[in-house]
Amino acid sequence: MPILNIEFKAVTNNLTGLEALLQQRHPVLVGHDHQVDTYFNIQQGRLKLREGNIENALIHYEREDTASAKASHVLLYQHKPDKALKEILVKTLGIKTIVDKQRKIYLIDNVKFHFDTVAGLGTFVEVEAIDKDGTMGKQKLQQQCDEYAALFGIEAKDYCSVSYSDMIFQL
Repeated sequence: MPILNIEFKAVTNNLTGLEALLQQRHPVLVGHDHQVDTYFNIQQGRLKLREGNIENALIHYEREDTASAKASHVLLYQHKPDKALKEILVKTLGIKTIVDKQRKIYLIDNVKFHFDTVAGLGTFVEVEAIDKDGTMGKQKLQQQCDEYAALFGIEAKDYCSVSYSDMIFQL
């Protein structure tokens, strides 16, 4: 079943300050994850294999490339680390690009926060308001993103319109 996210990614040079602002809301710390996302060549959307010490998943998603909070339709397959899965994907689809990042992950209810340091790109904050079962709706998710963008002082110029993979691919 597809998952609906409303999410935004914004460039920042103040990860520590933004994290301190979030701490005032008493989030649950999920942990610090070193993630390597391998993106594959596909016809529609994006397909990545995430390999981390907290999160391991095969993720397909489709979303518009706009510099704001935006809807993302996600299919997620969580798995245990498995070299064979990656080998199959590499041989059948080929690698588009690889994103290597250090990520600190927090949760407040259905909202997930990422404080990212991405090799070759810099530092970012990402907020995902997640509706796993279709009960929250797009409007509520948008309100949540808007609330946290305001808390973090995100301005229009800070939003990233594309994924880390696209940013790296364009280097």
